Amino acid sequence: MSAQQRVERVVVLALEGVYPFELGIPSRIFGAADGHYEVLTCSVDGRPVRSNADFTIGVEHGPEILATADTVVVASMAAEHIPTELPAEVAAALALIPPDARIVSICTAAFVLAAAGLLKGRRATTHWQVTEALRRLHPDVELDPDVLFVHDGRILTSAGAASGVDVCLHIVRTDHGSELANTVARRCVVPPFRDGGQAQYIEQPVPESGATSTAATREWVLTRLDEPLALTDLAAHARMSLRTFARRFHDEVGVSPGRWLIQQRVARARHLLESSDLSVDQIAGAVGFATGASLRQHLHAAIGVSPQAYRRTFQAAR
Repeated sequence: MSAQQRVERVVVLALEGVYPFELGIPSRIFGAADGHYEVLTCSVDGRPVRSNADFTIGVEHGPEILATADTVVVASMAAEHIPTELPAEVAAALALIPPDARIVSICTAAFVLAAAGLLKGRRATTHWQVTEALRRLHPDVELDPDVLFVHDGRILTSAGAASGVDVCLHIVRTDHGSELANTVARRCVVPPFRDGGQAQYIEQPVPESGATSTAATREWVLTRLDEPLALTDLAAHARMSLRTFARRFHDEVGVSPGRWLIQQRVARARHLLESSDLSVDQIAGAVGFATGASLRQHLHAAIGVSPQAYRRTFQAAR
């Protein structure tokens, strides 16, 4: 990192009943990002916090550190600690967050943001097991239970447990590009981008004996993104009927084969926009979109910007 680049401060808020695993995710992910982030942990009163495990967690900071944050991450808590109404001390702590700071919830912490009114009218997500409870308590939230995380303006919400890794990597990718996010993922031995959403983790009936996975076909597709692949091609490679392949693919990945294929092409296009000087039309051809216009449409649908704007954003990072 150059001397001119600013270090972003990430403050993690630990509440009563916090899950230790989720509490440690921001430090592990952002701490592996070549000094681009500083991660500090606080509680609402500066005192140790009882975790949902058999130990108490000591923190170095009180709520005043939230006033200095560029990004605030609220770690998840056990079900019995989920607030139906916002406790006064938590409300006071959240009120210290700067109005332009990014706010992130991991798993059940979405209930805290919702109770604070931060999710009103926004798209959000949380763990699939508590989706209906959040919907009942906060009907003004546009809840999407099928995704691993949601990025809506300055608010980001993530699903259960390890999706905290996904949303933190997404932040690194948004701030500094795919190359650094991929480096962080390798250092932490986690996938840089997980396919699909929560649907693949919801309790399902045990597959029939001898069921074949679509994993090999997905790997095959990733080496042929520049080719005009149809669902029939994928099913034929997997040696399944169209109906069986589509059903099994959705069960394993959480999205349809067509949607997954577009996601992979957009992800590859983003990498090429960051790391190459190819034209938009050349990149479109390299990732399997028929025209540059098609790439523009899909990229805008995915992240809300044009290829040219995306490339400008990450030229400095290159």
